[in-house]
Amino acid sequence: MANKPVNKLGQESRQILNYWIDSCTRGKKVSRNTVAVGLVVLDHLRQKCPVSRDNAISKGGEIKGARSGLGNVLAKYGLPSMYLKEVTTRQGHQDGQRLFQQLEWGKKLAGLTNDERDRLLLELIDVLRGYATDWLKRQNLELNIDRRQAPTAWISLIVENAKDRSGGVVEQHLVGAKLERRFKGISIP
Repeated sequence: MANKPVNKLGQESRQILNYWIDSCTRGKKVSRNTVAVGLVVLDHLRQKCPVSRDNAISKGGEIKGARSGLGNVLAKYGLPSMYLKEVTTRQGHQDGQRLFQQLEWGKKLAGLTNDERDRLLLELIDVLRGYATDWLKRQNLELNIDRRQAPTAWISLIVENAKDRSGGVVEQHLVGAKLERRFKGISIP
């Protein structure tokens, strides 16, 4: 049976994570960026706790491993690489630093045994994995397009169905398709 300090610290850590997630929520959605950077922060703390700012943050202010090591971190926690599609952690570094700070760079967890700390961090990681799993289960856009209508009507239908769901990704693809069609021979990412 877990002792009271461990339970209290677990409860406090869950509150910190939930507060952090709420503070990162934009447009009533938790972005994949937030989930990804949160996983990297918690993985850092699983590797070494407490962690120093110099070991976790690059001179440019980025969380180490949030770019080049992100695929490995996601795979470690059972998330497929498709979760990375069109994800960037550029906006998430400040959020990740705030999570580190709120957890006092792991000092809050340093008094736990290695097993207790690992169990707690895995529990926090599971919260973030839940958000990722929900995203992976989301319904794709289903469109009933009448081929007799003009392509502009199709575009309107696509944009309307993607509203509040795509975070602008569908719109970006439509603009890219338009640019590629207009400027043949130029690859538009």
